[in-house]
Amino acid sequence: MGFARNPNTRSSDYLDGMLGDSGKSSKWRPQKSASARVVTLLTCLQFAFAVYATFLLYYMSPSIDLRTPKPDFAWASRIAQQWKHYIIPPHVVTRYQESASNLVLEPQPMISTTPSDVCEHEKIEFEQKKSTDAVMIKIKRELYDQVLDFQSKNSGGTESLTELMSMKSKWDMSSAQNTPKVTVILNHFKRKTLCSQLDSLLHQTLPFHHVWVLSFGSPNELALKRIVESYNDTRISFISSSYDFKYYGRFQMALQTEADLVYILDDDMIPGTKMLQILSHVAGTDKYKNSVLGSIGRILPFRQKDFTFPSYRKFRSKEAGLYLPDPAYDITVDKIVQVDFLSSSWFLSAELVKTLFIETPFTFMTGEDLHLSYQLQKYRNAGSFVLPVDPKDKETWGDSEHRLAYVSETTVIFKDVVQVRDDQWWRALSTGYITQWAAMNPQKTDALFYAHSIEEVKALAPLLEKFRSTVGKKAYIVVPGTGYCSCEEATSALHWPKTVCRERRFKIFDLGVGALSGMSSSEVPVVQAVYASMKGLIKIHNPSVVITVDDIDSNVRKALQMATQSNSNGSTLVHLPRPSITKVLWMADLRSTALPNWNRMRISVNIITQNRVGSLTRLLKSLKDAYYLGDEVSISFNMDSRVDEPTLKLVNTFDWPHGPKTLRRRIIQGGLIRAVSESWYPTSDDDFGLLLEDDIEVSPYYYLWIKYALLSYHYDPQVSMPELSSISLYTPRLVEVVKERPKWNATDYFKHIHPNTPYLHQLPCSWGAVFFPKHWREFYVYMNMRFTEDAKQNPVQIPKSRTNGWQASWKKFLIDMMYLRGYVSLYPNFPNQMSFSTNHMEPGAHISAKDNVVRHNKTDFEVPLLKDDFKSYLPNGKMPSASKLPSLNLFNQAVSLKGLKSAGSKLRQDVLNCTVTEVVMVDRETGLPSRCAAF
Repeated sequence: MGFARNPNTRSSDYLDGMLGDSGKSSKWRPQKSASARVVTLLTCLQFAFAVYATFLLYYMSPSIDLRTPKPDFAWASRIAQQWKHYIIPPHVVTRYQESASNLVLEPQPMISTTPSDVCEHEKIEFEQKKSTDAVMIKIKRELYDQVLDFQSKNSGGTESLTELMSMKSKWDMSSAQNTPKVTVILNHFKRKTLCSQLDSLLHQTLPFHHVWVLSFGSPNELALKRIVESYNDTRISFISSSYDFKYYGRFQMALQTEADLVYILDDDMIPGTKMLQILSHVAGTDKYKNSVLGSIGRILPFRQKDFTFPSYRKFRSKEAGLYLPDPAYDITVDKIVQVDFLSSSWFLSAELVKTLFIETPFTFMTGEDLHLSYQLQKYRNAGSFVLPVDPKDKETWGDSEHRLAYVSETTVIFKDVVQVRDDQWWRALSTGYITQWAAMNPQKTDALFYAHSIEEVKALAPLLEKFRSTVGKKAYIVVPGTGYCSCEEATSALHWPKTVCRERRFKIFDLGVGALSGMSSSEVPVVQAVYASMKGLIKIHNPSVVITVDDIDSNVRKALQMATQSNSNGSTLVHLPRPSITKVLWMADLRSTALPNWNRMRISVNIITQNRVGSLTRLLKSLKDAYYLGDEVSISFNMDSRVDEPTLKLVNTFDWPHGPKTLRRRIIQGGLIRAVSESWYPTSDDDFGLLLEDDIEVSPYYYLWIKYALLSYHYDPQVSMPELSSISLYTPRLVEVVKERPKWNATDYFKHIHPNTPYLHQLPCSWGAVFFPKHWREFYVYMNMRFTEDAKQNPVQIPKSRTNGWQASWKKFLIDMMYLRGYVSLYPNFPNQMSFSTNHMEPGAHISAKDNVVRHNKTDFEVPLLKDDFKSYLPNGKMPSASKLPSLNLFNQAVSLKGLKSAGSKLRQDVLNCTVTEVVMVDRETGLPSRCAAF
């Protein structure tokens, strides 16, 4: 009779009965002993399995490097086997298994798939396309050679693959610490290349860390998933979405990696088995660590002869750029080459990937390749490089089967897509992307205008148009874009056709600042966008000056300043007050070599005053009403010991908005000779001193005259006029150095040249003049060596000059020095002797003095002040070239500059005993005479 279970029997007893030997005595064994034996068996087996599973899960963890040898778990199996035989005899286990088999259904066999069961491969039944167009082959090859030649000379050399692999690298694979973790991202849609890619990656000489297979909106999602599962490799993951994230999705996924490096591959790229090792090694070198590397790249279009840029797909055009490598034209990359963007594969540090998303892309439908390279250069100063290959070893190729690019699943380049991509690269170039064309063909621009609003565009328009209408001048304008001032809005304000915004021609640049700032109310994105874009534009176009209004947003001002300072070629940022812009149209007439010196000069106003408070009040009002172009101009008041109380109160309360104010008062009365000569001393070679007595009055345009003259004749590297020692504001009506003091009219005198030409004169002006630092130091030393209380003891006697008898006059010593050394001053010359300063001839140290026998007619000295822009009076509306300036001697006679030196040297009365063909040369810094030199 078979065993029947007693309902009162415990489960453990029943299990023990089943495991008992029914062929032996029917006597029951002690239940407690049998139950304990079973429990011990199960506990031991559970413990052994838990230990085994723990170790297995640990070594399968993603944090463990799978390339290290796995431990041998045979010992665990042997221990479990020993325990099983010790605790349960084999026949008991067998009987248990037989009994259990009667209680369960028969298991279904597992379906195991392998890659060979599910893999598909592309059928390529055509040969690689080859061009037979000899002209195009020649054009492409010549351009490629030009690019390589330029890069080899300007980037430290273009290395071959062998040279690259011999460079020192952070990732030299010598140890685990020097072996990078690389995450490979494969993006698939319809091509049948996944198995080929995985097979190649599994045989890399540098094993990968992870492979992520992405399927976004693919109709082949299930097939792709089965392929991944068939490889049964925990390092290979499948990630899918029904939504198509297009070309940016893979880069968004790359942000999640914990690896050191990321390798992103299109589905038509089958890398050789050495690619990960080669790419990692190059990415670890100092030269290329801040780069994105790949196997295919493009060089964007070059400018055509009509100054426009063609489409990057223009047929039979050298200017359309290059596709590298290009099997169709037998162009193989055998040396690393920098390109404008990479295609089909990207290898870069995980840290650099996030740069792609700093700015909102032009479109998410295409162009991620260009956007990546553009953003990396703009914000990381990172380059894009195509690696060289070994033509004899396909395992060094990143694109081992280029024909895949031509199979039917390739995204067809439709006309509208070409237009979008053309618009994209043009926008990049217009916002500071330094393409290979830009690097190889540095531009030279006179002015780059920046306007942050429509009102600023309108304010700058007159000067911009003046630059653009001046022959030989180039000027462009930059606007921030929609939300501030768009290209379309700017063209409307400038009365330009809106087609300007669609032309691929340099004229107006829209930075698209909103792509970075978006809806942010913070100033940081705006500053970053303006700085990054302007830095690139300035580097491409090398403007002599960057011009903006002086009341521009302070944060934008800082961005422009940083961008300008980053240019090693010396661009200068100019801030112009809006009311002054129409007053400096002459700026466009300056040479491009002079423009960068716009901010170099420092002009100080130095007033000599004592007890003419009414005169001083008039002078100060005229000074405050003048145009200063936003420059800092310091002012000093130099007072003798006998200064009166009203004057002291006036100078103390006077507010000077253009720079520092300094007050100086002598303890001991020094007289006019000391008051003037000690009123200013230069602090540098760019420090210029304007000396004014308090009975002078100036024109609102006086500062513009000084600046224009300095930039034209002193700060232009192409002009050499060492004889020029000062710039006069005043036009004399008398020849004051001869006894008769005849009247003289410069307009009539020079009418055969031009009635209003400026001219050079050997006579220094004491009624408003700017003195040059080098010559003033020289004058100090000369006066110190020649000053005598008795004027008759002065060794310099200029023939027929009334100045020989002047006493206590600083001007007498300056006249002597200028005569002996052939120095001159620049004078204005306008109708009716209109000037930038006038002398009101009020009583003082000389005028109406008791010991002055000369009587002065006020109409001979008081001249009208220029109240309108003086530019229109000049010859051809601008300053004449230095070589065309007429020169006069001390007596208002036309003499060449060489003739002036000759007349002075013939006296042989200078501080050094020079010959009649020599003049005294002085030390530039000290003014001390050093030697004689032939002229």
